[in-house]
Amino acid sequence: MNNKTKGYLYGAVAAATYGMNPLFALPLYADGMNADSVLFFRYLLALAILGGMIKWRGRDFRVRKREVFPLAAIGVLMACSSLTLFLSYNYMAAGIASTMLFVYPILVALIMAICFREKVTILTAACIALALLGIAMLYQGDGGETLDPVGVALVMASALSYAIYMVWVNRPSLRDIPTVKLTFYALLFGLFVFLVRIGIDGSLLLPGHWYHWGNLVALAVLPTAVSFVSTTKAVQFIGSTPTAILGALEPLTAVFFGVTIFGEPLTARIVGGILLIVLAVTLIIAGGRIGSYLVRFRKLFPKLPRIKRKKTV
Repeated sequence: MNNKTKGYLYGAVAAATYGMNPLFALPLYADGMNADSVLFFRYLLALAILGGMIKWRGRDFRVRKREVFPLAAIGVLMACSSLTLFLSYNYMAAGIASTMLFVYPILVALIMAICFREKVTILTAACIALALLGIAMLYQGDGGETLDPVGVALVMASALSYAIYMVWVNRPSLRDIPTVKLTFYALLFGLFVFLVRIGIDGSLLLPGHWYHWGNLVALAVLPTAVSFVSTTKAVQFIGSTPTAILGALEPLTAVFFGVTIFGEPLTARIVGGILLIVLAVTLIIAGGRIGSYLVRFRKLFPKLPRIKRKKTV
């Protein structure tokens, strides 16, 4: 399996597991926990898991001085993205928030184009447009309802933070750090954001029922440890923009669990949205191969030589 294929697989896993956030977070909210408490335990448990992986592999925790600031920066970005997304669940349905979050591939493409002069190809723009149209079709509103502007602002802040994180994590200053160690320190610095917030208002809350610790462990393992490690791997193999576009699979995860677990209806509109997203993801994975396939197809029909007509006097 080549690195490009690995990158697409990592990107798909990262998107699918990150889309599980509402599945495990909403029961904790219903149990009386707030966003800071949920995220504090999520990051803390994920740190324990990744720290155990580093020790099990016989690796050390040392980092160079010049790597501390970039690690702290992506840690704060990661924490801000998580916090604003989880806070938005208090102002709008989690499914709508997860749908709106998908503006981040556009932000990634814009950042790469403006700051790093990465060319935005017609294929990339078309894939983003298709995915956004599919995401819009997945949204089942009541018709004419007005979204809370605070919730919208929080989701947009989450998308921007996540976009900057995806761009920064592939910078040369962090490229030499092993993926698990990089994610460990990003979570460690991100944890301080929640420690400060909890320290200010003293709002650390525990789950009211013992079985909800399972939700916290699931949050730490799937949308955190697995998703962030897979995201970093995907960005390193295929780049920030394709990894971001593969994030279209996140809302699909929400739809899957909504239909299979919560009994939500699978309408023709939802099926249409899913097909558009799958098409966008397929096109971005095919990437440059499409051009070569078109060239091969064109060669099947070579141009006939022009017959020169003799000039008559």
